[in-house]
Amino acid sequence: MFFVLFQMSIAVIAGLGNPGLEYRNSRHNIGFAVLDALASQESVTWKREARFEAEVTEIVLSGKKCLLLKPQTFMNASGRSISAVMRFRKLQPHEVLVVYDDITLDLARSKLSGSGSAGGHNGIADLIQRIGPAFVRYRIGVGAKPVKEMDLADYVLSQFTTEDSKLLDSRMPDFLEQIALVVDKGIEPAMNIINQRSSS
Repeated sequence: MFFVLFQMSIAVIAGLGNPGLEYRNSRHNIGFAVLDALASQESVTWKREARFEAEVTEIVLSGKKCLLLKPQTFMNASGRSISAVMRFRKLQPHEVLVVYDDITLDLARSKLSGSGSAGGHNGIADLIQRIGPAFVRYRIGVGAKPVKEMDLADYVLSQFTTEDSKLLDSRMPDFLEQIALVVDKGIEPAMNIINQRSSS
């Protein structure tokens, strides 16, 4: 009997956020910001794809073709866009990498996981409801609420301070390198490297 080991291959990299200029520099839009930086690095341009309710572009990362996807459905319906792409391309959840904000991580920290709960994130909750929990998550810390009483929606939709933006900009090359590592090496090897760095 022969056992063939298939290395997980990422086919879609989706960044979560809200469309519109008013949300561009908000904590909730860090997924969009990372994908914009990745598209800029690869010198590709975005185009609107109505059937996916998204902006899309294609890149070759670590020698592998990947679709970059920014859902234009607003955050709480992100799963509608991502699931449409998956149906069209006949993809499994483990072939999708989702980049999004996490208030439980310190600002500019990153963490990679292969499944899990929504953790209070409405965009991820919608995606889990539509495709299940077994997609790859690349979470970027946007820091906790400054005061416990602050409304969560108000906080994640608020703008980064100038200092916060400078820190995130300085870490952006690391974020892009780590995403490329997931595509190149697969989830398990990448987790061992990314999560170890994040905890140090």
